[in-house]
Amino acid sequence: MPDQYHHGVRVHEINEGTRPIRTVATSVIGVIATAPDAAQAVAATLTLGSGSAALTFTAATAGRPGNNIRVRLRDPGEAESALTVTVRDGTDISIRLATDIDGEIISTAEEIATAIDGDTDASALVSVSAGGTGTVTVHSYTNLTGGEDEPFPLGEAVLLTDLYGAIEDAGEEGTLARSLDAIVDQTKTLVVAIRVEDDDDSDALKANIIEAIPTLLTAEQAIGVKPRILGVPELDDADVTAELIGVAQKLRAFVYAYARGCTTIEEAAMYRQNFGAREVMVLWPEFTGFDTATESTRNLSAVARALGLRAKLDQQVGWHKTLSNIAVNGVTGISQPVFWDLQDPNTDAGYLNANEVTTLIRREGFRFWGSRTCSSDLLFAFENYTRSAQVIADTIAEAHMWAVDKPMHPSLVRDIIEGINRKLREWARLGYLMDGNAWFDEELNTPEVLKAGKLYISYDYTPVPPLENLSLRQHITDRYLVDFADRVAAA
Repeated sequence: MPDQYHHGVRVHEINEGTRPIRTVATSVIGVIATAPDAAQAVAATLTLGSGSAALTFTAATAGRPGNNIRVRLRDPGEAESALTVTVRDGTDISIRLATDIDGEIISTAEEIATAIDGDTDASALVSVSAGGTGTVTVHSYTNLTGGEDEPFPLGEAVLLTDLYGAIEDAGEEGTLARSLDAIVDQTKTLVVAIRVEDDDDSDALKANIIEAIPTLLTAEQAIGVKPRILGVPELDDADVTAELIGVAQKLRAFVYAYARGCTTIEEAAMYRQNFGAREVMVLWPEFTGFDTATESTRNLSAVARALGLRAKLDQQVGWHKTLSNIAVNGVTGISQPVFWDLQDPNTDAGYLNANEVTTLIRREGFRFWGSRTCSSDLLFAFENYTRSAQVIADTIAEAHMWAVDKPMHPSLVRDIIEGINRKLREWARLGYLMDGNAWFDEELNTPEVLKAGKLYISYDYTPVPPLENLSLRQHITDRYLVDFADRVAAA
């Protein structure tokens, strides 16, 4: 406090204490897809006058910025004035109309169109079509309207909040519309979509996809959300998935990948061996269902439905629940025969699960069956173990930006520890964790470490294990026959 003389009262705010910790958004999907016939940008327009005196202005560049362009037709207020065009502030087109000896306006629509076409600044903003040689009338500044940006510009991350509207804009070709339809069949959620250029050459298309994958890293800065559930429905292969895993590790996101090109369970199991990361789950085979675009039954992406179902579970149950054994909406079949029996481990599904491949089954609807990741570390063998680690790490870290650069008094350390413990207790009460605890480790936080402005806060947690293998022990006994005679007599 400044040592300054004051005859009165001062109030000093002491903003200490724990801060509430908000769990990071987990159900944001990131998808990379093609959409060759997606909607294009729309140019803004403006029509002044009618008939032979009509002037229609169209923004030279399509998109919303065209709505900022204004046009006016101005009476000079003097006789024998010449027709002139002036651009002000980069967006305002002022047209000073010509007058005769009596001060009457004599400019025609055609003359104005010619004047604008001949002006470098004005023609860079708009093109003009004239109704004819009719004399125009005065108009105050009026904005062009109706300009719309391209909904899916190539290579850019776009935040989709209205999935049904986005499906209409995505067209019928490519994978984007089908992917969004699969997601919205499961739930309503935020989707970060990146459209890539389609190509008949599979290698060129793969290159386009791989080049777009890093765009997911900058999505949060560009559009304000971080995608945490990632996939490239219908277009992923081992190369694409490998690149996507690298980005997922930086984002603390999770990847769903298809065992592309596999036609047998053995091939699918071998495909899974391409990966050793905890951030990916391999799926096989595909679903089937009716496609309205082709008016036929076709294979439907398991990856796209996994993305939507994962978001649904995050919203309705929590990130501690695995994808397995939840009914999937919008499908009517499975693309490959997969033998499965709830009580028999020696099945196709059992073989795939044993090799960390999540498969599909039919029992009271169609379901994913399997909870395993491709992790080489058994601590993260299950999907929910990985996602628990990701969500906890990001939540705890992001919640403590407020503490960085504050004076490191013991009270600050206590506030941080208590805040973390409160959040861990909350997660435990909600069933997201078994339990957890945070503490100050004196051995790590030596005077030299603290003097350097460093602080180590340790915390642990126990994720909720999924019940993957339930063993029911059935016994046959004759002990219930011992009192048989007494029961007969009692009857």
